[in-house]
Amino acid sequence: MRGTLFSRALVLALLAGALTACICPRPSPPPQLAPSPPTTSYPTNEHTVQAVLWVQRSGEYRALCHQAFNLARRVLDEELKANPAPKKRAVIVDVDETVLDNSPYQARLVKTRQSYAPATWRQWVDLARAEALAGAVEFLTHAAARGVEVFYISNRRIEEQAGTLANLRAKGFPNADDAHLLLRTTEGSKAKRRAAVSATYEIVLLLGDNLNDFSEAFDGKDAATRIAEVDRLAKEFGRRFIVLPNPLYGDFEDSIYRYNRGLPEPERDALRKGALKDY
Repeated sequence: MRGTLFSRALVLALLAGALTACICPRPSPPPQLAPSPPTTSYPTNEHTVQAVLWVQRSGEYRALCHQAFNLARRVLDEELKANPAPKKRAVIVDVDETVLDNSPYQARLVKTRQSYAPATWRQWVDLARAEALAGAVEFLTHAAARGVEVFYISNRRIEEQAGTLANLRAKGFPNADDAHLLLRTTEGSKAKRRAAVSATYEIVLLLGDNLNDFSEAFDGKDAATRIAEVDRLAKEFGRRFIVLPNPLYGDFEDSIYRYNRGLPEPERDALRKGALKDY
């Protein structure tokens, strides 16, 4: 009798356990996250962040600007003292990153994840709010006071003449007028505009941030050729050519892209990294 009762109790216990398992299922394992899709977009202008920070926040950048204009003043004064010229003298300067600082425009491109575009650049130019590079106004004012005329040869478009002049005047630059501001019309090379100045003036100094500001020998050349031309003209730098620092943009970068500005960002990124030298 006891065995029978025990067997019945065991069967009832097993049935109860089975019912409990059906009513209270085991918790499901945590869901597995799907793998992230491969990244196909690149942060626009992310590679320029360090350069913009250096221009805007480093004392070293400001020191190099002062150094360039101090050297230019010394060379100019020595030239005026030592050599009488058959023609009136002139100094030729580029505008962007040579006398005016456009790093706020570059910073806006980083923050808004945009690339350079003529429309946004025109908006910036028309604001006429670019600051003068450290030492630029002082040097050019000194040159003008010594009877040397200042010509601004820039590849800003001719449609940007008014905004450019307004900016130069607002910062106190000398010779800021239509006769002394020679902007780009049809071609990017500055050779003809320099030649037009040299037809009437003895050019004492050229100042720029891009090698194309000094000679057509650099126009459209690949990176290796540009470096070779620098070595060929080495004696001119610090004597007739004064270079301002500009890590933000320029033909140094365009030459890496083989001057194809329409390349998609992934290809540009690959070309930049492929051009790096390591050990």
